[in-house]
Amino acid sequence: MTRLVRTELLKLATMRLSYGMLAVAAALTALFALLENDQAGTAGSGVPPISTADGLRTVTTVTGVAMLFAAVLGSIAANGEFRHSTATLTYLTTPKRSRVLIAKVIAAFCAGSLFGLVAGIIAAGTGLAFVAGHGDHVALSDGTLVGHMAGAVVGAALLAALGAAAGSLVRSQLATVIGIFVWAVIVESAIGGLYTSVRPYLPYTAATTLAGTKVGSAAFGPAHGLSGGGSLPFVAAAALIAAFAAAIALIAARTTVRRDVT
Repeated sequence: MTRLVRTELLKLATMRLSYGMLAVAAALTALFALLENDQAGTAGSGVPPISTADGLRTVTTVTGVAMLFAAVLGSIAANGEFRHSTATLTYLTTPKRSRVLIAKVIAAFCAGSLFGLVAGIIAAGTGLAFVAGHGDHVALSDGTLVGHMAGAVVGAALLAALGAAAGSLVRSQLATVIGIFVWAVIVESAIGGLYTSVRPYLPYTAATTLAGTKVGSAAFGPAHGLSGGGSLPFVAAAALIAAFAAAIALIAARTTVRRDVT
């Protein structure tokens, strides 16, 4: 299994797309962090001043977009071989296909953690830079800020693993990528807006709360910032996402992964 995981990690490391997606995720995180910091404390922005704990927490936990890109990378790691017709060689080398699936999920988890780390550092660094520029006191402790960055690492890693499981279930790369964005941007926002008590149990929302984001702050559209429904405890949220990934991977192992490849 170690050899398989190293092989999958090597594949990701030699894909230019991996670095391109990481660069885009970092750039978007920086952009959103700058916008949040610039609007903090202004009327109608919904973001408290960064001199307060709530305001600094808001601007230093803008890592949701990077988590989405981590999920997309995970899906590409799983079904990209079907698009490029290399799956046959992979399965000939390792006939037990469930082992390949597990290796891809683990490799995606590792790669996704890098997305979370980069996003966490950028978001926290931008917020602290604005605090220093305004001459304000840092309202959050070092431990809290590090905890948020660690949560971003865990959240992105778990979503990447979930993306790999989904990519193993749905062989179409385009359909999987679109599905991930539709789920996070439209489906979760709609469900969260209508049923706020359900929001903490949705995978993307749960992942963002691991990084310290308040429930609803990472939502899109009318559901953004909508109050209601507290976040799950850290361990419970992580276990929930892992359970989603395991369930989808199990379905994939019993269906899609068993199909013939050409």
